[in-house]
Parts: sequence; C-alpha cells; structure tokens
Amino acid sequence: MQNQHTDPVRSEVSPWRAASAAGLGTMIEYYDFQLYGVLAVTLSLLFFVGENENAALLSTLAIFGGAFLARPLGGIFFGWFGDRHGRTAALMVTIIGIGVASALMGMLPTYATLGLMAPALLLLCRLLQGFFAGGEITGAATYVAECSPANKRGFFGAFNPAAATLGLSLATGVAGLVSTVFGKEAMQEWAWRIPFLLSIPLILLCVWARSRIEDSPRFQELLKAHRPEHSPISVILREHSRPLMQVIAIGFAQNAAGYVGVVYLSTHLTRTLKYDASAVFWLVSLVTLISAFIMPFAGGLSDRFGRKPLLTIGLLGYMVLVPVTMWVASWGSFAIAAVAVAISIIPFIIVQSVGYPLYAELFPTRVRYSGVSLGFNIATILGGATAPFIASWLSTQTGSSMAPAFYVMAAALVGIIALRSVQETSGRALAD
Repeated sequence: MQNQHTDPVRSEVSPWRAASAAGLGTMIEYYDFQLYGVLAVTLSLLFFVGENENAALLSTLAIFGGAFLARPLGGIFFGWFGDRHGRTAALMVTIIGIGVASALMGMLPTYATLGLMAPALLLLCRLLQGFFAGGEITGAATYVAECSPANKRGFFGAFNPAAATLGLSLATGVAGLVSTVFGKEAMQEWAWRIPFLLSIPLILLCVWARSRIEDSPRFQELLKAHRPEHSPISVILREHSRPLMQVIAIGFAQNAAGYVGVVYLSTHLTRTLKYDASAVFWLVSLVTLISAFIMPFAGGLSDRFGRKPLLTIGLLGYMVLVPVTMWVASWGSFAIAAVAVAISIIPFIIVQSVGYPLYAELFPTRVRYSGVSLGFNIATILGGATAPFIASWLSTQTGSSMAPAFYVMAAALVGIIALRSVQETSGRALAD
C-alpha cells in the first residue's frame, strides 16, 4: 500500500461535479469521433460515387485516419491555451468545436450534389473534429486530477475513460437504432444524418454542465502568482522530456493493445473465424458497455495499491489473455469465444482506468495540460491509428490468425519497460 501524502491544495470544486462535467464532454467526444467509423460503409456510398465499393470504403477510412493526424496539432494548441488561459475555457472550446464539426457532417451535401467538393468538405470536417478532440480527453484528465483529493485521483480520473467507453457504445447504439427504426433505404438516403445532428443537443447539455464549474484551484493559484508559461511546449521539451517519453511509450501500449485487443478483435471473430457478425457486434458492445461501469473501481484500486502495479498487471494481462482469447475463439464455439472475450476485457478496463490519472500526475501544473496532450496524442497516432492496419497486415503476411496477438504482446512489453522508469504517483501531491 502506498504512503499517502496530504495535498496542500484543497479543491473548491466538487470532484464529483468536476468528474461528471469532464466525463460528459469526453463521452460526447468519443460519440462524435466514433460515429464516422460506425457509418463508414454508408458514407462511402454517398461521398465516393464512381469508385467500386472496396475503393470507396478505403477512401472513407483514409479520411477517418486523417483525424488522428490532426489530433497532435489540437493537443499542442489546446495544451498551450489551457496552460495559459485555464482548463475550463479550453474544455468549453474543444467540446463546442467537436460538436459543430460533427453537426456539419450531418448537413453536408453528398457527391450527387457537389461532386468532388463533397468528400473534400467531409475531410475538412473530420480534420476539424480531430483538431478539437486533441485537447478534450487530455484536458479533462488534467482538470479532474487537479480537482480531486490526492488519495482519490485514480477513482475520479477513471470517469474519463469510462465516459469515453460509453461514448463508443452510444455511437454504435444510436446508429443501429436509427437504422432499425427508419430502415436501410431511408438510412442510405437521409437518416444517416440524424446521429450526427444529435450532437447539437448533446453539446448544449455539456456546455450547460461545464458552465457550472470553476477552474481548478491549482490553476487559479498559478494565475494569482502570474506564472503561466508563455511557451509550455518548449518548457516540456527542455525540462520534462522524460515524462513526455513515458506518456508516449505507455500511451502507445495502451492504444495499440486496446485497439487490437478490443476493436480489431471484432474483425478477427467475423472475418477470420467466420462467426455471425450481428452476434459478435452485440457481444463486444455489451462487454465494453459493462466495462465502463467497472472502470472507476479499477481506478480506485490504483489509489490503494499504486498506479505502477495496476498498469503492470493490466499490460501483462494483455500479453496473456489476448493470444489465449484468439486461440480459444478458434475452437469454433461462439459460447466459449464469448466467455473468452468477456475475460479478455479485464486488461482494457485496468489500463484505460489507470493510464489517464497517471499521465496527469507526471507533469507540473504550469505545463500539465500541454504535456499530457502532446504525449498522449502522439501515442494515439503511433498505437491507435495504425494498430488495426498493422494487425490485419501481419495476419495477411504471415498467414497466421494469431499474428496480431504477438503485436499486442510487443506493444504491452513497451509499456511495461517504460513503467520501470516511472516513479509511483498515487497519493502524492501534484507538482506545481
């Protein structure tokens, strides 16, 4: 059990309110960000007319990946903005920007109306979405860490990944519900716009919630002392390159293992092992939805036993359970495969829950937003944007359906090695 240290800063913002307001925005971010991927097949037929279906889908997915490239730019800008002008101000701008970009997607004319301008505008909206998303969850993690008691930062910090997971489930559920209610033909013609336009009331709800919270007391003290950094990124590169590299390495493991162990697993079960796509869809959706409600408890365990031990257990879990799950799933029994998938979600719960609080604890207040945003968004490109492609490529090149599991093992090992250089942060006062 870690030694507990009293944090000298007493939050005037309720950690429950801070975590709820921050988590609501994170949920909406991941709803909007994931919605494009969920509707990729539909969008491909509307914005890439004239190409064969495979080429159209690849073009649509290329635009999906483009948003990842914009995330570090957003992370740099909103990190600077948040470290200079406040966490709540930055978080208000990011969530409005994400929502506007998503709503605009729902209003876009298609190829039939605008020709090549239609996919160009789709790309622009997606890049804007990625830009604003680059400062959302990392800013939320920063804000919650600075508003939470030292001995409960893991518990409250886990609200953000839990909300992100709920956002992924919400995107899938809304798209499925709209398709079921209006039918396939209407979905292709006009109903595909509804899930995007639902961003508008969601954003209004989040703006209301975030307008009711004050900035973190740590940042307020920084302002009173007139000590905001003019160039946080240069300070990070000059004075905090070590924690930056730690966030990149651990974040790479978190994203790569998570995307392959959870996201790519659906493709593996349907395309490679030929299980019924609908059954796999509902299985993964249900398992990930349940995991969201468990995450705060996993974060709470890291408050008691430490971030490093929990993250190490989670990453080791990926190394063991992902290959075992893929092997067991190949037996041909969906019932057995379902049990294996349910067990294999445990590392995802642990690593997602504990990672975000740790990242915020590695940087001092004056550059915390910038450090977390830059490091994690680079990790998202390295481990998230490329992981499904690499997993599929490895499987094709080697002819082995188990090849993606070895990639997960390698990625998790990178995270474990990086953790060895990290000092335990649970229960300790945040650095100024």
